[in-house]
Amino acid sequence: MPARDPIAAALDHCLRAPTAVPTLDGVTDWWPGWATLAGHEPSPMAQALRGGFAADRVGWAFAAGYQAALRALVPSLPAQTLAAFCVTEEGGNRPRNIHTTLTPATDGRFMLTGAKRWTTLGPQGTLLLVTARLAGAGTDDRPALQVVRVRADQPGVTVLPMPETAFVPEVPHARIQLQDVAIDAASLLPGDGYAACVKPFRALEDTFVTAAVLACLLREARQRAWPTELRERLSATLATLAALSASPLEAPAPSIALAGALHWAAQLYREAGTLWAQTPDDPAAQRWQRDAPLFNVAARARQLRAQRAWEQLLP
Repeated sequence: MPARDPIAAALDHCLRAPTAVPTLDGVTDWWPGWATLAGHEPSPMAQALRGGFAADRVGWAFAAGYQAALRALVPSLPAQTLAAFCVTEEGGNRPRNIHTTLTPATDGRFMLTGAKRWTTLGPQGTLLLVTARLAGAGTDDRPALQVVRVRADQPGVTVLPMPETAFVPEVPHARIQLQDVAIDAASLLPGDGYAACVKPFRALEDTFVTAAVLACLLREARQRAWPTELRERLSATLATLAALSASPLEAPAPSIALAGALHWAAQLYREAGTLWAQTPDDPAAQRWQRDAPLFNVAARARQLRAQRAWEQLLP
């Protein structure tokens, strides 16, 4: 008998599994459950769905989707590793804003120097995926980028926790300082750092984080006996995101379809907010209302991505 599709099994789990989940207040509470899930479930989308369903709040759904997206980007990431993608610097996250530099050394290794900010889960991260410009390659405005694996405990790495954000405060961020960090050639991820990692991750993060948050919302909807029609549309949007996760999301058609699925998700978030408002004393409702601004982060970037996809299809 053929093995069951892991994504179909995860969707079924979201519709059948008991809806009671533990309350988790910090990353140290959340991480063991995620590590166990990642160790048993190799499919990143199934990780996002099951991890989101197990979340008692948006923050842990976001964390589950983020970790799943990183494993979709870099399948070789170990299950027991809390990873963090380090792209953003003081000026932003566009290629010309990247000033962290990877310089070839005489012994065949490289030296990494620079600084990152807004590194998600950085304070607890054990493996950093750092985006840097290759010394002597490209130009100031169009640098050649490389993504490298860096252990958070390597000499020359300093992790500085940032203040809590107003929404999803449970998910920490950090500044990362890098001073002459020795990098082996084997730690360089293959391909151009922008085309192979930074650019595709934006769509992967949207896909997997949204799937995880909607899986969390489906559990809440089942637990609170919210309208069946809402639960059906949650399930349909999850199935769409799961199907899209197997597509090349940088291509125009999948990119446009993803934009549509994200519009559906936004509508579902608004409807959920209305339902949560009916129970204002519920701690879960209070957390949802507090965390709702997360859904508008990078909205302009998503709009531009869809616009570019339309332009490619209809020149």
